Amino acid sequence: MSYTAVTDKFRFDEYRTAVEGKRVFITGAGKDGGIGQAFALCTGLNGADSVGVHFHRSYEDGFELVNELRSQGVNAFPVQADVTNLRDLWACRSYVIEQMGGLPPNLVICNSGLTESGYSFGRALREKEGEPTSVRRARVRQDFLANLEQSKLVLDTKIDGFLASTHLWAGEAVYHNEPIQFVYVSSRQAIDPGAAVPGYAISNWAVLQLPKVLKVNLGKDADLVHCFSLMFPFIRTSMTDEFANNKKVFGRWQPRMLETSEMAEAFMALLSRPITETDNGTFELMVEAAKGNSQAIDLTWKHVKFNLVEESMEWSSDNPLRF
Repeated sequence: MSYTAVTDKFRFDEYRTAVEGKRVFITGAGKDGGIGQAFALCTGLNGADSVGVHFHRSYEDGFELVNELRSQGVNAFPVQADVTNLRDLWACRSYVIEQMGGLPPNLVICNSGLTESGYSFGRALREKEGEPTSVRRARVRQDFLANLEQSKLVLDTKIDGFLASTHLWAGEAVYHNEPIQFVYVSSRQAIDPGAAVPGYAISNWAVLQLPKVLKVNLGKDADLVHCFSLMFPFIRTSMTDEFANNKKVFGRWQPRMLETSEMAEAFMALLSRPITETDNGTFELMVEAAKGNSQAIDLTWKHVKFNLVEESMEWSSDNPLRF
């Protein structure tokens, strides 16, 4: 058994209205102990009508999650697809709709994503004593290619995957005249990037633009489709567990890493708010030491607003190029 989550930690009766009766589809939900698994558990165990558990490579974990949800009476089903492969993604469309009783999902959580092992972005590799110039050149070239290939995979999964999933399911919602809500999972590194993970930071910044871009493109159908982005701090998963005790990595943000069940409860609290409060917004989850209790933490949400400022440049405005 690879399923290790404590199932009952994801029951939040106080927030059942957030997902009760909804048809939920979650990308990147297969990995045991991951954020996507937490989304599947907290939606399925709190009244969702159906839960599509998407995965690509983590099929063993994904099937075990589906089996666990089914054992709890949840109408859960597996979906294996590569979100960066458009034919693969399109091929799952009719299957998902069939599993959901003939209608498309009305809550889509775009969570697919990878991270990077880390590299010195924009810096040359250190020289090795006695290394011939030709060997160094070959080593630098190989490192350059390997680093950017890793970043490309991160960018493709997050940006291409989210864009394609949005295009697919928003189109189905408009066609069926069914309201839908998208949740885009980003990271606090989108606005406070850490070192050595440029692809991760850039891809998560791009995610924050999706709600606005979608609304602009929907035009008269914009009221049918609601969406918001989430920026999470460090959460303990298989990708971050090695940093759990390294405050140099996450210490500037939080006193300790969050558990996935804690993140899930905070998510459900936000999702249960009126849609007029969350639509087209970006929300940052804050983790702070509780006042008067050194053993506890407080979780709060912040609504992040980006204020664009455009300023004229006198040298150009006073002497415009005229054609």
